[in-house]
Amino acid sequence: MAKLMKSSVPFLACFLVLSMLLVSGVSGYRGGMVGGRSEVSDVKTNKQVQELGRFSVKEFNRHRSLYWNGGGVGKLMFSEVVEAQKQVVSGLKYYLNIVATTQNGEKSMFDSVVVVRPGLRVTELLTFEPSAKLMVGK
Repeated sequence: MAKLMKSSVPFLACFLVLSMLLVSGVSGYRGGMVGGRSEVSDVKTNKQVQELGRFSVKEFNRHRSLYWNGGGVGKLMFSEVVEAQKQVVSGLKYYLNIVATTQNGEKSMFDSVVVVRPGLRVTELLTFEPSAKLMVGK
């Protein structure tokens, strides 16, 4: 019995250490908690976020009929992402507030949700719609 206890102690210690590393690794992914949204800092200078905004507008233009019947805005021209949040999922989900110019020259704000799965090299636009937020300094 004592021999059995001695041989299981290293196994138990190893199991506990690995479990704690796994839990801390999952909840500490890039400083965010799994499932929780966090603000993206320096949005206007963040190249990745700006590229995701550009991607969102490009995908909207390619598939306008899928998004609220194109909203009657015609093709959009990307201006900038003004606000962004990210959420850890099976990859990263970005919630973007995008300013884009319509064909008649008006600037409008749109909300976009994009999922990036770097391991699979997949970027997917989930939603793109007019924003309920008012544009400041229009």
